[in-house]
Amino acid sequence: MGDEFSGQPVVAAVDSVLQKTAQELASALQLTYVGVVSDVKQAVDPLLLWVTFEGFKLQQTGKKAPGPVWADFVTGAVAHRRKFGGGSGQMIAKAVGIKGGVRPTVLDATAGLGKDSFVLATLGCEVTMTERSPVVHALLADGLARALQDEEVADIAQRMSLQQANAIEYITQMNQAQRPQVIYLDPMFPHTDKTALVKKEMRIFRDVVGDDHDASGLLEAAIEKAIARVVVKRPRKSPTINERKPSYQLEGKSSRYDIYALSKLA
Repeated sequence: MGDEFSGQPVVAAVDSVLQKTAQELASALQLTYVGVVSDVKQAVDPLLLWVTFEGFKLQQTGKKAPGPVWADFVTGAVAHRRKFGGGSGQMIAKAVGIKGGVRPTVLDATAGLGKDSFVLATLGCEVTMTERSPVVHALLADGLARALQDEEVADIAQRMSLQQANAIEYITQMNQAQRPQVIYLDPMFPHTDKTALVKKEMRIFRDVVGDDHDASGLLEAAIEKAIARVVVKRPRKSPTINERKPSYQLEGKSSRYDIYALSKLA
């Protein structure tokens, strides 16, 4: 998005009915509450954490504002992928080791909006998500709460749990019983290639969250604690983290998975 944002949104409600919820959210996140904003085209602030009747949304404002970024496990692209995404034949499923009756426990240490976690939970994995950004965590918690209320996806959402935490600290502090079979990483890296910034989610995320400058530390912590494997999602042509050679790679059109195999998945 460039330099026009300070990195933090302000909180607004789409309707006066939702003001109390919005005020509580602003207070919890220590963000500025600006009242009711019913039309993003007329909004003064460039980025809203917008409390709407559908859910919490991260919303750019202005006349050419794109649609919102939010955690939605019920409709749209996520629903389409759940129904028609290719099941256990998907590359992410192969990367984490789903096959036959094997459904590993997974820690998604860089959860973002939870899309990959939801795919893995759809396929039967128990997934713990960690997200360190308070704003993104709020979006994710809201999306998960709505999913738990929806008949079609509630059973999937029940396999997902969420922690607001710094991933390295969370992984380092796990005891033996908490260790997952698979730790999944999709870190956000600084990009020099402007075409890599096209997706609106990526643009807003970079602004709100920043890049993952500690990715190498995260990989080392993950390899130390994962039971069976660490899976790192990367842009297809990007270097490996820390130049650490994976056991093997799965490559798609735009992305790839670097798999660090530690032991056999049972």
